[in-house]
Amino acid sequence: MQNGPEFEIFLATVPGMEETLRAEALAEGFDTPRAVPGGVETRGTWPEIWRANLVLRGASRVLVRVAEFRAMHPAQLDKRSRKVDWASVLTPEAPVRVDASCRASKIYHAGAAAQRVATAIRETVGATVTEGTKGKAGGEDDAPTVAQIRVFVRIEDDLCTISVDSSGELLHRRGHKPAVGKAPMRETLAALFLAQCGFDGTQPVLDPMCGSGTFVIEAAEIAMGLAPGRSRSFAFEQLAGFDPAAWEVVKAACTLRAVPEGLRFYGSDRDAGAIANATANAARSGVEAVTSFRQASVSEIVRPEGPPGIVIVNPPYGARIGNRKLLFGLYGSLGDVLKTRFRGWRVGIVTSDGGLAKASGLSFVPQGPPIPHGGLKVKLYRTDPLR
Repeated sequence: MQNGPEFEIFLATVPGMEETLRAEALAEGFDTPRAVPGGVETRGTWPEIWRANLVLRGASRVLVRVAEFRAMHPAQLDKRSRKVDWASVLTPEAPVRVDASCRASKIYHAGAAAQRVATAIRETVGATVTEGTKGKAGGEDDAPTVAQIRVFVRIEDDLCTISVDSSGELLHRRGHKPAVGKAPMRETLAALFLAQCGFDGTQPVLDPMCGSGTFVIEAAEIAMGLAPGRSRSFAFEQLAGFDPAAWEVVKAACTLRAVPEGLRFYGSDRDAGAIANATANAARSGVEAVTSFRQASVSEIVRPEGPPGIVIVNPPYGARIGNRKLLFGLYGSLGDVLKTRFRGWRVGIVTSDGGLAKASGLSFVPQGPPIPHGGLKVKLYRTDPLR
C-alpha cells in the first residue's frame, strides 16, 4: 500500500466475537490484529483503513484513532483537543457529529465533553458540527448516521481517546440486500457464525429456515471472493485523506475466485414471500448462479448431492416470534431430519433458548459466549459431523 501516516485502527464488532474477527483480520493480512473488548486493534495507513471497510465481513465499523491524551478537567480537554491536527482528517464541507462517553473519570459529563471537542473542530476546521446526546462512543450498535462524519470521544480513567468513524452506515448494510424478513440476521454476524462453523468457502451450506437468505448469500459471496463492501459508499470518501485514484487501486486488488464445479448454497423456507425475497437478494448480490432457494417445510428438506457441508439455521426463539411451547416440536423435527438425512454434515443452530436447542436431540460441542442480537443474547450451538 502507499506511504502515509499510520493510524491505530479499531475494528468494532459485537461483544463475544472479537477473537473470530481477529482471525479474519489476520487472514486478510492486517498488521498484527489484537482482540480487545468490543473489537480488534490493528495499525495501518489510509489505504488499509479503506480496505478494512471493503473486505472485512465481520467488522461492524472501522474507527481511526486520531488522538489520545490525559484530561482531568474540561479546560484541559478543550486545550488538548485544539492541538489535534483536525485539518489532516476532516474537511470544512463535510458536517460532523461528536459523540462522547465518560467512565471512571474526573470529566463525567459526556455532553460537556462532546461540546468541548465539537467547538475545537468547529473553530479549527470550519466544519458544521453537532453534539450527540446519547453518550455513545463507537459501539457496535450505535445508530448509523449517513450524512455526518462521526467523531467518538471516549474518556476512561481520565484517558481521552478520539476516533473518527471511517465507515458511515454500519457495515452490515452491504448495499445489495434491501429485502429482509421478520427477524433478520445481520450480515456481519452471519459471516462470523459461518466462520465459527468452520466455513472456508469450499463446502456446501444449507439453511432450512433461510428467511431473506442472509446465511446462504454470505456463504456464496465468500466462496466467490466478492468483497462485502463492493456495493456501497463509505464515510472515508468525505475525509481529507481520501484519494479516489488510490481507492480504485484498493478495489481493483479484490479479485473473484472460481467456485469449485458443482458447489452450491441452498436455502429453503415454508414462507413463499421469504423465498421470493431471498431469490431477489441473491440476484442483486450477484450470487444467483451458485445459490438455490425453494419453498419447503423443515420436514421436506433433503440432503443435496455431493460432499457433506454445513447446515446453519437461525430458527424462531419464541421470545418475540412464535409461541415457545409450539417451538419444541419444530426443533425436534429439525433434529430428526438432520440426524437421518445429513450424516457427515456439521450443524450450527443460532438461538437464545438452550432448552429449544436441546430439544433438537443433537449433540453439541461446548458453546461460546452469548452474543447480542436484536435485543437478545444468542448462542451458536455447533455439532461435530453427524453420525
